Amino acid sequence: MDILLMVGTTKGAFLFRGAADRQSFEPTGPYFPGESIYALCFDGRAGRRRVLAATESSHWGAVVRCSDDLGATWSDPAEGNVRFPEGTGAALTRVWQLRPAGDERPDTVYAGVEPAALFRSDDAGETFELVRELWDHPHRSHWQPGGGGLCLHTVLPDPADPDRILVAISTGGVYRSDDGGKSWQARNQGVRAGFLPGPEPEFGQCVHKVAQAAGRPDTLYLQNHGGLYRSDDGAESWTDIANGVPSDFGFPIVAHPGDPDTAYVIPLESDRFRCTPDGKARVYRTRDAGSSWEPLGEGLPQRGAYLTVLRDGFASDAMAPAGLYFGTRTGEVFASADEGERWRLVAGWLPPVLCVRAAVLS
Repeated sequence: MDILLMVGTTKGAFLFRGAADRQSFEPTGPYFPGESIYALCFDGRAGRRRVLAATESSHWGAVVRCSDDLGATWSDPAEGNVRFPEGTGAALTRVWQLRPAGDERPDTVYAGVEPAALFRSDDAGETFELVRELWDHPHRSHWQPGGGGLCLHTVLPDPADPDRILVAISTGGVYRSDDGGKSWQARNQGVRAGFLPGPEPEFGQCVHKVAQAAGRPDTLYLQNHGGLYRSDDGAESWTDIANGVPSDFGFPIVAHPGDPDTAYVIPLESDRFRCTPDGKARVYRTRDAGSSWEPLGEGLPQRGAYLTVLRDGFASDAMAPAGLYFGTRTGEVFASADEGERWRLVAGWLPPVLCVRAAVLS
């Protein structure tokens, strides 16, 4: 059993393969040199070993490519496979998220894009179609771009209900469908938006990332643009859990793959200074669903380390104990094989890291 660590950067994708002990990784790449890779995922459903990559060329635009041989060869869609239909008045800027559906729908893959929209593939990522019901939502004309653009960056199919899908938009907030995407409702009660009138607007929050608790799909963790939250009712309401972190500003949030009460964040100092506080690289862990947080920094630089980790730059594998991985805007990739207790450098001096994903290869 091996681990496949997938890293997307501003200048291409890199794949690292390691043994189950996760003590060393062999790199390959860069794939798509010179292109930005904002999303990667692994699809192991239905006997596949497929890597999907959202590639973005400054000349040719954005497409989703597939590899069924762990990067040896890749598909090359001739005309782009994620395209807005005529009449929408929109053109694809970027693919921010790739997410396979559950085992009940083994050929379905979702893509979250900029401008904020959801696309769906029913051929395992070969072609995609716009989910019109979200695109036509009456709130859409009021969504505003965040610092990274107007993007749909999180897609969470519910493992217990294949018709329930949750998405997050910056800046639009959290939306949920309970009927397979035919209708959508804003689900932001309790989440602040300090830049909008009123303490808790129905929508318009600048949500940075949402993670789903393992084995308890109604429990969700949310990193906001200022604010950490948990929901225990499938996003119907949210509770502030920023208790014991040096800052409630950050981008990624990761749920433990086996323990629904454990989650991880990487706080940044503030909106104005988006670096790890006090020049110390630390991951913060809660093991009581956000009632308290503890810093984890053994093996990480603790002096002069003003690092930035983006919303998809942090991931876990599905091993026990869980492996954790994050990449920085300065090109380092760090890994922990023991749930964050100790860390080691996997790669340094890569281009700025945009996304990190990990998969177990059987």
